[in-house]
Amino acid sequence: MAETSVEELIQFRNSDLHDLCDAADAGIRAGGGFGWLKPPPRPIMEAYWRGVLLVPERTLFVGRLDGVIAGSAQLVRPPRNNEAQAHAAQMTMNFVAPWARGHGLAPAITQTVEKAARRAGFAVLNLDVRETQERAISVYRSLGYQHYGTHRHYARVDGKMVAGLYFWKDLDGTAEEGDA
Repeated sequence: MAETSVEELIQFRNSDLHDLCDAADAGIRAGGGFGWLKPPPRPIMEAYWRGVLLVPERTLFVGRLDGVIAGSAQLVRPPRNNEAQAHAAQMTMNFVAPWARGHGLAPAITQTVEKAARRAGFAVLNLDVRETQERAISVYRSLGYQHYGTHRHYARVDGKMVAGLYFWKDLDGTAEEGDA
């Protein structure tokens, strides 16, 4: 049986950057989104992931399958000057490479981000996803995320508009019945 784990990545060690780029490349090619429609050249991909570790408002979490990075997600904190939304964080860039799917990494990564958001004092976690990401949507719904909106012109993929779905989750039990 394959061994899975999820951790906060603070610095790249050994083959981490290579593995993360490979997993992201595979995820993008499979339509995994997170902005790119086709994988960028490797130096751009590497610069992107190195940059994530430098942004103070972002925390990178990686999922590993048998020790190899196979997916990730980022916890994004609101800017310090946004007092009105200081209670809410965003989960973004959540993906699992196609070769690692079916081992429970997607829910494990999501739940790890949720725990980190709770520890940081956030009451709400928001996310958005293309409507074509049916498996991701199913995972989010199974974990208690509430769909609150749809943007019909969220993304353009292969010349067609693709809707985006917006979700939120109450992390501390303060939401009122019927909130969405």
